[in-house]
Amino acid sequence: MKLEKGKLYMKWIEAKIIFESAFPEIAGDLIAVIFYDLGLKGVSLEEPGLEPEKGWGDDAVEQPIHYSVSGFFPFREFTDSKRIILTEKLSEIERENEILSKVVYREIDEEDWAESWKEYFWPEKISDKIVVKPTWREYEPKTDELIVEIDPGMAFGTGTHPTTSLCVRMIEKYLRPGDTFLDIGTGSGILMIAAARLGADTVCGVDNDMVAVEVAEKNLRLNEIEKSRSHIISGNLVDAVHQKFSVVTANILSEVILELLDDIRKVTAAGSILICSGIIEDNADGVVEKMKESGFSIAELAEKEKWICIVARIPIKTLI
Repeated sequence: MKLEKGKLYMKWIEAKIIFESAFPEIAGDLIAVIFYDLGLKGVSLEEPGLEPEKGWGDDAVEQPIHYSVSGFFPFREFTDSKRIILTEKLSEIERENEILSKVVYREIDEEDWAESWKEYFWPEKISDKIVVKPTWREYEPKTDELIVEIDPGMAFGTGTHPTTSLCVRMIEKYLRPGDTFLDIGTGSGILMIAAARLGADTVCGVDNDMVAVEVAEKNLRLNEIEKSRSHIISGNLVDAVHQKFSVVTANILSEVILELLDDIRKVTAAGSILICSGIIEDNADGVVEKMKESGFSIAELAEKEKWICIVARIPIKTLI
C-alpha cells in the first residue's frame, strides 16, 4: 500500500484470462464463475468489435482485439493456492467446453484501476424507458426516457450486463406505482434506483459487501432518491430483512438463488413478484422447480445472450 495526498491506496493483482471459443459469451460467463468462486464480487469483460453508439464514441479508447475476463485480487490475498485453484479450474472448463486461453498477471494500483475502466463505460438504454448513464458522460434524455446516473466505484454493477438489463426490463413491466421494492445483492444500487424511477414507494437493498453498501448509498443520493424512500442493509441474503415487499429482485448466481429460495417467504406475501436473474440456461429448470416448491407460480422467462431471467408470483388465494 502507499499513501498519497492523505489517501491510502492498495495494490492489486489483475488476472486477465484471454480466450478463444466458438461460443464466447458462454465461455466468458464460465470464466467469470471461476472468479466468483474465488471470492470476487465482479469482473471486467472485454469483447472485440463493440463500439459505442453514434455520437458517444468520439473520444473512446482503442477497442480490444481478443475476448477476455479479468479479476482483481488484493495483492496480499492472492496466494499461491489461489493461483493454483485458478489454473486448475480454468484447465477443467477448457477441456469440457473447447476453450483456448492464457492468463496474464500484472500488478496494478487501486487509483489506476478505478479510473482506467471508465473509458469503456458509455450511456446505454437497457429497457424501454431506463437509460444508464455514467456520471462522467453527457447524455440528453429523449421523451419518456428515465436516467439512472451511476458510478459503480469498486462495486459490481454498471447495468450493461445482460442479467442486469433483463432485471430492469422485468421491473419496468411488473412494478406498479406505490409498490415496495427489495433488491438482494444490490451491488452498485442500480436496480433500486431504477425501481424508484419507475414509481416504487420505497426501495430497499441488501448486500454482504460493505463496499457495495457504501457505493449504493452514494448512487442513491446522486440520483436524488430521498433517504425517507430508501434503505440499504449490510447482511447475507434476507437474514437481516424483517418486512415483506411487493417486488423482490435477485440478480445473483443461480446457486445462491437456490439457497435464497429456502427463506424467500420471509420477505414476500400473496401477490408478491420475484424477479431472479444471473441464471445460465442449463440451470434454469432447477431454479423454476425450486420456485414452484417455494409456493411461486411462474409468470415469465426472458432470455438474453444465454442468460435467463425468471419472473414468479405468489398466487393470491380466492375464496370459493
